[in-house]
Amino acid sequence: MEFIVAIDGPAGSGKGTITKLVGETLALVNIDTGATFRCVALNMLQEGIKIKEEDKIKDLLEKIEIDMKESGEVFLNGKEVTKKIRENEVSNFVSQVSTIQIVRNRLLEIQRKIAEGKNVIMEGRDIGTVVFPKADVKIYLDASPEERAKRRVKQNQEKGITTSYEDVLKNIIDRDKRDSTREIAPLKRAEDAIYIDSTSMTIGEVVDKIVKIVKDKKQT
Repeated sequence: MEFIVAIDGPAGSGKGTITKLVGETLALVNIDTGATFRCVALNMLQEGIKIKEEDKIKDLLEKIEIDMKESGEVFLNGKEVTKKIRENEVSNFVSQVSTIQIVRNRLLEIQRKIAEGKNVIMEGRDIGTVVFPKADVKIYLDASPEERAKRRVKQNQEKGITTSYEDVLKNIIDRDKRDSTREIAPLKRAEDAIYIDSTSMTIGEVVDKIVKIVKDKKQT
């Protein structure tokens, strides 16, 4: 029987880092749903496919292969793209891609299939509301736009990607607006999700808090 932990929140809130650490601590399988959308966005950019070209997008989705290793590496059609899917061009495009219904439907199938029969932790923007509305634990992780921009710039620097704070902050503010107002699966806190504002918290403090929440839930 599976046990699902869903962590939602806006761009740059630290979902990826926190999810990875909590997963390692509790031996949960970590499925990065945001990376699956980024893979589709990257593949569309590579093929020169535009948002409104639905037939071409449908063909791409039928052929696309996305794989994730326990080490955190992401593969698109057999090629390692862990850094590439985090570059600005993909970041600026992925929010638009995520509004395409056929993309969401296809990735929803992939995400649910991966989780079958496993103890899983998943992060994204609609895990607790759309992907796994009956998840055992739901967390909504948030932080101020300014703090999220600082974290994203540092994260990019560690990956060898050069970006300015001003550009990242603008991208985050714009993306928050798009993600929260889009018609299809908007960024939304599930009614039964536990809200955590990590602006003034360390990574360790956030991890410890979520680990305790999960352990308490498993004991009930």
